[in-house]
Amino acid sequence: MSDFSESPAPSPPPQLGDGSCAAQVETPIGRLTVTEQAGAITSLLWNRDGNAGVALQETPLLREALGQLSAYFDRRLTRFDLPLKLSSSPFERQVQQAMIAIPHGQTRTYGDIARELGSYGQPVGQACGKNAIPIIVPCHRVLSAQGLGGFSGEGGVEMKIHLLKHEGGYPFLV
Repeated sequence: MSDFSESPAPSPPPQLGDGSCAAQVETPIGRLTVTEQAGAITSLLWNRDGNAGVALQETPLLREALGQLSAYFDRRLTRFDLPLKLSSSPFERQVQQAMIAIPHGQTRTYGDIARELGSYGQPVGQACGKNAIPIIVPCHRVLSAQGLGGFSGEGGVEMKIHLLKHEGGYPFLV
């Protein structure tokens, strides 16, 4: 089974009028926008993703999500506990569930997840690249067998390295 690096692809901004609400939080990696629809988190966007003009409307769930993100960056939280709307594809949802199961401070390879799901590295990498909720669904914890692999969030591989270092336990990145 081969490994595959997901290619950077910006997450689409929330569509106004679809019932989405959005809220923002300042973090050590910049301003992040979290969106919610129908009681579930649907995306996490960096400010560069064109969301500067999104109408912000904080809800109790979004306040909780922003609080958990702040706690994560303050090193007080190692596992998010939020209702999430994962991808509509069953395979992508399986990959996202596998990413969520990776403990804080640990990594898996695309091949590891592929073997677990009875698949191949390339579709796993593609599913990682479609993750609309990075950090909360920790796609940064998925590596290539030969190195870091890709990262579809703002800053690409450099951001992936930053997040891995933030979580500690990565002596190969220190």
